[in-house]
Amino acid sequence: MSWQPQYRSSKFRHVYGKAASKEKCYDCVPITRNVHDNHFCAVNPHFIAVVTECAGGGAFLVIPIHQTGKLDPHYPKICGHKGNVLDIKWNPFNDFVIASCSEDATVKIWDIPKHLLTRNITSPKKELLGHVRRVGLIEWHPTANNILFSSGYDYKIMIWNLDTKEAVISNPVKILDAHKDVVLSMSFNTDGSVLATACRDRKIRLIDPRAGTVLQEASYKSHRVNKVLFLGNVKKLFSTGTSRWNNRQIALWDQNDLSVPLLEEDLDGSSGLLFPFYDSDTHMLYVVGKGDGNIRYYEISPEKPYLNYLMEYRSHLPQKGIGMMPKRGLEVSACEIFRFYKLIPTKSLIEPISMIVPRRSESYQEDIYPLTTGSQPALTAQEWLNGVNKGPVLVSLRPGSGAVNSLPQFLEPEPLMKTTDLSQPQGWGGRMLLEDMQKPSEIEDSRKQLKVEDKLPKNDQMCLSNGFDIFECPPPKTENELLQMFYRQQEEIRRLRELVNQRDVRVKQLELELRNICMDTGSY
Repeated sequence: MSWQPQYRSSKFRHVYGKAASKEKCYDCVPITRNVHDNHFCAVNPHFIAVVTECAGGGAFLVIPIHQTGKLDPHYPKICGHKGNVLDIKWNPFNDFVIASCSEDATVKIWDIPKHLLTRNITSPKKELLGHVRRVGLIEWHPTANNILFSSGYDYKIMIWNLDTKEAVISNPVKILDAHKDVVLSMSFNTDGSVLATACRDRKIRLIDPRAGTVLQEASYKSHRVNKVLFLGNVKKLFSTGTSRWNNRQIALWDQNDLSVPLLEEDLDGSSGLLFPFYDSDTHMLYVVGKGDGNIRYYEISPEKPYLNYLMEYRSHLPQKGIGMMPKRGLEVSACEIFRFYKLIPTKSLIEPISMIVPRRSESYQEDIYPLTTGSQPALTAQEWLNGVNKGPVLVSLRPGSGAVNSLPQFLEPEPLMKTTDLSQPQGWGGRMLLEDMQKPSEIEDSRKQLKVEDKLPKNDQMCLSNGFDIFECPPPKTENELLQMFYRQQEEIRRLRELVNQRDVRVKQLELELRNICMDTGSY
């Protein structure tokens, strides 16, 4: 009989949740009171969008991710829907495009301006008209550009191709009519070739979205499913729901056999919904309870027991909804592997919660940051509709790799030299280039800055506040950020000292040469 260790080795055994300080939260946000079971929040590296209370229709807020603190009560809204907004999702390949669906049976696509919002946005970029009842769910395709799925209370899932010039699209490219009740959840596998759905008839279905055929159907009686999630890279499905005795329950399924779950486990007797989130890079699964303050997290393994409980983040403040930051927006220097944005309507507060691997070193940790999904699509919409399948385009999160954020031109690193106050030293916080340090005259630097300022477009200048790009690099707010900037500045000072010492040595050499020449000429 082979010996097995009592403890399982894992680099994520000690992951802990850390709530942001009050200054890093979003305060005075009028979070929606709608009772629909959705996240009500969508996040990307530039913005956080949250469904809000609005009289006479539906609206949501789009706040720059670094604009923390108290929100202006008159902050502009996106308010073009005639009914309550039920779901919002950012385009995974364009951080300035967001989709929303509503009780008015429409789906709208919005362009978010690259400068700060100054007035309400009421006109969408595109409007999708096809559902006859309210639309409760929307999902972007994970690898194909401009493919959107929507699900309504007419029991239909519609596939939309947004690669058209029409502002109003009334004909979806495909209608999936396989459900006999309301679809509660949708999830794609890694390459987007299979769609998993959870329906109110308690069944999980695997569907080929292009053919419209049901590949598999699970009708397991003792697990009433609410949410389903594809664990794409381990060929499994995860679902949350309730048991026969109305306990909150989780279940794990084999993708190729949905007859009986591999594992089912009762959690507690609370009535709130459970939202599952999966990180395919770390194989970690997070289960967030609606109506309570808990976040449970597990590690998925390919062999039994499949689901390994790690820890639970607890808070006395209940969450109504939750948002998730994509991996390319995380702070890798702090070993952050996941970040939630918790909606707390009782305090009108959005609280970021970071999941952190405790490491002493602040250098880049290659083992916990493998290549991850980037911001470039693998396929065009037409290629996917023609039957092509491709996995996501992967990028490295290593600082300086240049492939982390898909920024438009006005947010590229070059304009970071620009500053609104020309008397300030250029490149504070580690942004001064070595070539600029080596210029002997400060006048040349100031002239260069003036030229750069002249070339700067007006909309770029709007994004600068006190010399900082508010989207890319805000002033330091935490001790960690301040230390990083301090170390960068110390490194610059060290380089400058070395440069001055070299020049001092050169000056002494020239003085000696000059003295030798004088002595030689005097001897003659």
